[in-house]
Amino acid sequence: MSARRLLSARWVIGHVAGTHVVYENGVVVIEGDSLLHVGQAFDGEVAERIDYGEAVIAPGFIDLDALSDLDTTILGYDNGPAWQKGRVWPESYIARGPYEMYDAEELAFQKRHAFAQLIRNGITTALPIASLFYREWGETVAEFEAAAAAAEDLGLRVYLGPAYRTGGQVTDEAGTIRAVYDEARGLVGLEEAAAFARSIDGIAGGRIRAMFAPDRIETCTETLLRRTHAIAAEMGAPVRQHSCQSPTETRLVREQHGTTPIDWLDRIGALGANWLLPHGTNATARDFELMAEHGATLVHCPLVSARHGGMLRSFASCRAMGINIGLGTDTHPADMILNMQIGMMMARVADGPLALRSEDMFDAATLGGARALGRADLGRLAPGAKADIAVIDLRHALQTPDPVQTLMTGAAGRDVRDVWIDGRRVMADGVIPGVNAGADAARAQAQFDRLIAKYPDRTAGHPPVTEIFTPSYERIAP
Repeated sequence: MSARRLLSARWVIGHVAGTHVVYENGVVVIEGDSLLHVGQAFDGEVAERIDYGEAVIAPGFIDLDALSDLDTTILGYDNGPAWQKGRVWPESYIARGPYEMYDAEELAFQKRHAFAQLIRNGITTALPIASLFYREWGETVAEFEAAAAAAEDLGLRVYLGPAYRTGGQVTDEAGTIRAVYDEARGLVGLEEAAAFARSIDGIAGGRIRAMFAPDRIETCTETLLRRTHAIAAEMGAPVRQHSCQSPTETRLVREQHGTTPIDWLDRIGALGANWLLPHGTNATARDFELMAEHGATLVHCPLVSARHGGMLRSFASCRAMGINIGLGTDTHPADMILNMQIGMMMARVADGPLALRSEDMFDAATLGGARALGRADLGRLAPGAKADIAVIDLRHALQTPDPVQTLMTGAAGRDVRDVWIDGRRVMADGVIPGVNAGADAARAQAQFDRLIAKYPDRTAGHPPVTEIFTPSYERIAP
C-alpha cells in the first residue's frame, strides 16, 4: 500500500454524481497516483497530514491551448495592424528564406520555462501551443523530445505533438495577405509527428500522451487534414486545429474552399469528437452547429481574444447547443484564473449579467477539458480520479461565502500555493523543485529581447524595432 497523505482546507471542491460539490472544512486523501477519499472526514491511517487553512483545494486546471513559448502576441497589444508589425511574413522574407530565430537550446529552455509557469498557475494537464511566426516552418521532433523530458522532470501532465503545416501567410507592402503552400514539406512534417506520437504516447507512467497539432486551418490542405484525422482516430489521440479566430482566416478559407472553416472540415470528413477547436470568435451559426453535431470541443481563450477586441458570441448559446467547451490560456500570463474571470465578464457583456454563473466557467476549466480528452479520471476530485490538485491560497482575498465565486472575484494565478500531479507534490509553497524562478525569468527576458531585435527581418518594409513597437510615452534616454 502506498503511503497515504491527507490534505485539508477551509474549502474542498469535490465531485459527486457528475457534478462538482463544495465541502466546507473538507479533506482529500491521496494514495499513490490517485485519490482514495474526498469529503469532510477520514478515519483511516495516513502517513502525512497537511492543513492548508484558508485555501481551496481544487481539481487542477486543464489547459487545452497552453502557452508554451515566450509569447510574442503581447507585442501587438498596442501595435498594429499585425501585417505591419511582424505578425505576417513579408514577401521579401519569403524570398530570402525563412530561418529559425531560436537555436535548439533556446527552444528547449522556453518549453521548460513555460511548463513551470503552467504548474505555477495550477494547470496540471496541458496541450502546449507556440507561435510558428519565428520558426523556419514547423516545430521539430527534437524540440518535443526535449519538451517530453522537461515535462517528465517537472511532473506536468502533457499531451505533446510538434505543430506542422502545409502553408503559411504572406503579405505584400500594401497589406494584402495571401496563403503560400509547400504541401510536400507539410506532409513530411505530419509523418514525423505521427512517428513521434507513437514513440511517446503513454510514457512517464501515462502522464505524457500524444496529440496532433496541424497549424492554422487557412494554411492547411485537404490532404494534410484528412491524413491527420485518420492517424489520430486510429491512435485515439486529440487533434487541435486553430479555426474561426480572425477575419483574415475566414476570408482565406472562403476564397479557397467556398465555405466557412468548420463547414469545410465537415465536407472533407476531417472532424470528430477528438477535435479541439480554438477560438470560435469568428464562427458562424453553421460552424457551431457542426461542432455540436460532431461532438468537437470549442476551446475558449478569453484573455487573448479580449485583448484584441474579440469575444466568443456566445458562451451561453454554445453551451445551450450542447457544445463541449474547454479553456486555454494561449497568451502570457498563463493564468487560468484570470482567463476564467475575463471569460465571465465577456460572456455577460454578450448576453447580460445572468447569462453565466461562476460554476459554468469553472466547469469549462476542469470538466470541459477532461471531456475533450476523454478522461473521466481528470478535472475532478473524487475517489479513483488522478491526484491532480491545485491548492489556492485565499488568505489575501476578500472571501465571498462561496470559494468558486471568490476565485472569480478576488484571486489570481499567483495565489496558487501547492500543486499535486499524479500524487506527486510538484510545487510546494510556490517553489518548484529544480527551478530557479529568478534566474529563469532573467534568461527568458534576455532571450525574448534577442527575438525582438530580429523583428525587422520579418516585418513588411523592414523598419527598425523602434518603429515596429512604438512607446506609450516619449522615451527619454539617460
